[in-house]
Amino acid sequence: MAPHGSLQYEIETSKDDEYGNKVTTIACHGKLVIENARQMNEVVKPLIPLGGRIVVDLGDLSYLDSAGLGTLLGLKVSAIKQGYCKLEFVNMTPRVLELLRLTNVLQMFSS
Repeated sequence: MAPHGSLQYEIETSKDDEYGNKVTTIACHGKLVIENARQMNEVVKPLIPLGGRIVVDLGDLSYLDSAGLGTLLGLKVSAIKQGYCKLEFVNMTPRVLELLRLTNVLQMFSS
């Protein structure tokens, strides 16, 4: 578990999936908030031009503020625009899902 107010993550690159895509999984722990949103951006953004699948596991994310949400949206838009990879968000907690629903962006995270 991440220390109070912090974001920690593990990055795992696995062999190709059934479609031949390299899969990079980023497991997030703690809080994604204004104080560390840039950190998340710096971790994920350089992976986008490398292609394959990027899976961001939000299952252990205890809190997400508007800056964290903006970072996730920005990363998703970058991935879509560049077209090199598929960026997926998995294991979203009920709290995160509710925030996405309230801000009317849930559909963007589901695709």
